[in-house]
Amino acid sequence: MRAVQAAKIFAAMASEPRLKILAYLSKSTMTAGEIAERFDMAKPSLSKHLSILENAGLISSVKKGKFIHYSIVEEHIVNSLDGYLQEVCPTRKPLREESAAKAKSDQD
Repeated sequence: MRAVQAAKIFAAMASEPRLKILAYLSKSTMTAGEIAERFDMAKPSLSKHLSILENAGLISSVKKGKFIHYSIVEEHIVNSLDGYLQEVCPTRKPLREESAAKAKSDQD
């Protein structure tokens, strides 16, 4: 991993809202609006967080119609490690469970 890319990843992971976004995306895809519903922040701030995560290679986006759907890049080693931390973190584990519930309801 190059130093520049590593710096982007560490910068992306150095924010509580971005860690929560990763937890929300851990099991399901979400639109920016769905993510925004879970935060008390202005939409430009949320867009900045999403951009930082995407530039670090931790999430990806796909435009479907008029919405952009965000998902976690599961193959990224940092996301694998973060997934483990979500299992043991009392703050982020409920967010991961909410993501799993959303994924299940999306399938039904």
